[in-house]
This record gives sequence, structure tokens and C-alpha cells, in this order.
Amino acid sequence: AAVPTSATAQTLVFEGALLITGEDGPPLEDSVFVAENGRFIAVGKRDEINLDPGTTRINLDGKTVVPAFIDAHSHIGYMHELDSGPQYYTRANILDHMHRFAWYGVAASMAWGTDFGELPFQIRDETVDGLYPAAARFLTAGRGLAPADEIRPDNMRHSAWLIENQADIFPAVADLVANRVPLLKTWVDDRGGQVRKFTPAIYQAIIDEAHRSGLRVVVHATGLQDVKSLLRAGVDGFAHMPAEVDEELMALLAERPEVFFTLALGAPRRNVTAPWLDPVHPLLAATAPPSQLARLQARLTGMSSEARAEAQATWDKLASGIRRLAEARVKIGVGTDGGGQQGDQFIGWTMHTEMENMVAAGMSPAQVLIAATRVSAGIVGLQHELGTVAVGKSADFVVLDANPLEDITNTRSIARVYLRGQEIPRGAMQAAWQRAYEQSAP
Repeated sequence: AAVPTSATAQTLVFEGALLITGEDGPPLEDSVFVAENGRFIAVGKRDEINLDPGTTRINLDGKTVVPAFIDAHSHIGYMHELDSGPQYYTRANILDHMHRFAWYGVAASMAWGTDFGELPFQIRDETVDGLYPAAARFLTAGRGLAPADEIRPDNMRHSAWLIENQADIFPAVADLVANRVPLLKTWVDDRGGQVRKFTPAIYQAIIDEAHRSGLRVVVHATGLQDVKSLLRAGVDGFAHMPAEVDEELMALLAERPEVFFTLALGAPRRNVTAPWLDPVHPLLAATAPPSQLARLQARLTGMSSEARAEAQATWDKLASGIRRLAEARVKIGVGTDGGGQQGDQFIGWTMHTEMENMVAAGMSPAQVLIAATRVSAGIVGLQHELGTVAVGKSADFVVLDANPLEDITNTRSIARVYLRGQEIPRGAMQAAWQRAYEQSAP
């Protein structure tokens, strides 16, 4: 195929890489793909595409290229080094998080239900429009809908819509529609008996009103009976893996193939093993505050044998359920749950550990790469923009020094990251973070 170019367009030809497109099927060996004005205009093998001799060529022999990753489930803006809370929900902190995502090869992340005010919608529009070329797209589900017991001044649900009766649902959904969010987040979890969760009548009313308004509904629910009841009520997705899986659940999922899960496996597996922490992986050391790394190392080292055994049992049950979902081809995306207040998180890095955890649970590297790209793009509503290396889509991709199909941890062998066809300045970004840590050190 001939590559069309214009006299003024910036055209870049990338050739020679093993290209994992994000589509079904084997990767393309000795590939060529072309980016013009931030979009892919040709994708194929080197002998299939005729190139203008005057185009700028970038040799990627020996490299592997994957679509930029997408973190479909996060809580951006709350974590700040050793502390967390609503006081850190600022433009500067949110943008810092989005630059960290991009440094790690993540093109977009969606915050589910913990945003508030006008700021998230402003930053969403700015990052989607490319105002910050080295930042990932910040996506938002706005304010979630929660029962009273979930909402406290110091937690990340502090500004959630308080739903005490069905009449409260209508203004909440209308606000989300007005702010153009693609999905609604809610919670159905008693938190170990500490929370009076929504009744079935309330969450059925939430789902019905959201669907009437064109919104999908994603819910934080891990109890098996709650998950099954929510499926019958028409929920569209789940923020976490259920604590257990049975035949009835699998039958319900077979009837609803459009339902999706993000798994958020960081804490369950980290309490069992975190080989990237001792010693600290160089990629993580490049961006993480040394004080935060030390705190997490101390916490995990100090776990009792009883706590570790309990963590192992929890992980084993989760992994068994994940294998069943994957074998049944249930729709699984990648969501780290990162950036909120559930413990030490490392923005961007947790995308890579989540993929490692999914393979450890029994998924194949190929399944996980599709989950982290194409499936997650669909979950956040950007399937026409991101998720695959395909003609017409934004030229967001990661150049790796090793093949993640052979070992999923090779996603960490990042050589370069491109957003909208432009390489981001990872070296300068890393140097700025390291200077900031040195200046803040006691």
C-alpha cells in the first residue's frame, strides 16, 4: 500500500520492530507503521508498504512495540509521597500523576467516582486535547453515588453523591450526564460489617436511571451474592474481582458477555510476594520517593506469619476465580485502583505489576496485553482512539527492549514512549523527579 502524505504533515516511519498490535492474532514481524500528525496512517510488514524515500525513518530492529497501556480504574490526585487525602487533590498533583503514567507507557487513566468540583473536567478536556504533550489523558467518572456510611470528610468518597432514597438519584445522574462522563461509579460493600450498603431497590433504581440516561454503571462489590444480584439488576461492570466464583455466577456471566471486570490485584498479591521491591526494580527507583519505598519495604517485612498465610489463602482463591473468568472469555480489563488512599501506590508502575499479577493468577501474557490495551480502551470509552496500533487511531505506543509475550515483566524494558506520534522526554522527566526528592530529603 502506498503511504499518502501531505507537503506540510510530519510523517514518521517506524520499521523493523516486532509489532504487537493489540488485535487478535500473532504479532507482526519486521513491521512498518507510519504516524502522521499524531495518527497512524499505515500499519503492516516491511514488504507490504511503499515508502517515500524522503520520509523520516526510525529503525526499531530488535525492539518490540505495543500499544500504549490504559489504566481503566484509578483514583487520581489523592496520594502525595508519604501522605494522602483530599487536600492533595490539586491541578499540580493530578498533572504530576498523569505525567508519571505517561513515563510508564500509560496513555490514559480513568478515575472512578472520587473526583469533585470543576477541576477534573477541565483537566480531562485539556489532556484529551493534548495541551500537555507528555501527560497521559486524565479521564473521569465524576462523583460516585454512595450510601451515608461510605462518605467521610477525610476519605476519597468525601464528595460522593449521598443517596438516601430514590429521589436523590435523579440530580446525581443528571449532573454526570451534564459533565459528559461515560460511566457511573457506585459501591455495594458492607466493608466487613462496617457499612450499611445500598439495598437492592436503591441500586436497581440507580442502574435503571443511569441506563435511561445513556450511562453505564460500574460497581465496587466483592461479595458473591451481591455480585450475582447486581448482574441480575443489569450492572455493566465491576471494579474488583469477587471474593469467590461459583457455577451460578459463571452462568450469569455467560448470559451477559458485555459485562467487564477490572481486577485490582496489587494489594492481595503484594502481601504474598513483591519481587520488584527487594531489590527495588530500577524502573521503579527512577520515579518513586525513597522514603515511600522504605516504608513499604518495612511494612511487608514486618508482616506476621499468620498475616502472610492469610494473604496467601486470599490470593489463591482470587487466582482460582480469575482463571475461571479468563477461560470463559469474560471481559477483563486492567485497573490498578491506584492513586487513592489504600496504601503505598506508585503511579504508573502499578500498571506493570498488575499485568504481572494477572499472569501469576493464570492468564496468558497475550490475554493480559489485550486486557491492558484494547479491552481497557473500550471500558473507558476510547476504543476508537486508543488500544490498538491501527490506521486512524492516535499514535500512542511503547517501544520495548524485550518481548512481553515471552515474559510479561518485559513490559518494564521501556526504551521509548510515544504519545500522539511524539516521543516524550522521559530522561528530563526522571531528572526533575529525582531533583525534587533530593531537595525534600531531610
